Amino acid sequence: MGRIVSPVTITNYADPARLLTCDALVDTGAAHMVLPAAWREKLGRLELVDTVTIETADQREVSAQICGPVRVEVEGFRAVSTDVLFLEMRPNQRGSYEPLIGYLVLEAIPAAVDMLGHRLVPVKHFDLK
Repeated sequence: MGRIVSPVTITNYADPARLLTCDALVDTGAAHMVLPAAWREKLGRLELVDTVTIETADQREVSAQICGPVRVEVEGFRAVSTDVLFLEMRPNQRGSYEPLIGYLVLEAIPAAVDMLGHRLVPVKHFDLK
């Protein structure tokens, strides 16, 4: 399997000057746009929608916060309004974090995963099911 990483801009609707741009890993196993909790302050005041328990890829259960609304723009696709999930993450060996683009964002923008080309491609038709 390949990795698909895409540039993303996340903007606080209530305070558009508060935004962040990052490269995020496309993860169809994640539901939300997932950001490190260490970045929450960068987006300013966001409404806490819910505190949830999630299961990570290594099967640990951890607490996370869903906050929003924010504007998420994946490069090359239309911007959408959504919530983000803030999760305690450890930085990698280079000291950087790896945010995730989940399937709720992919469906909303709408994009599909091209596994052969290792990229996101536009979906021509919305699924009404």
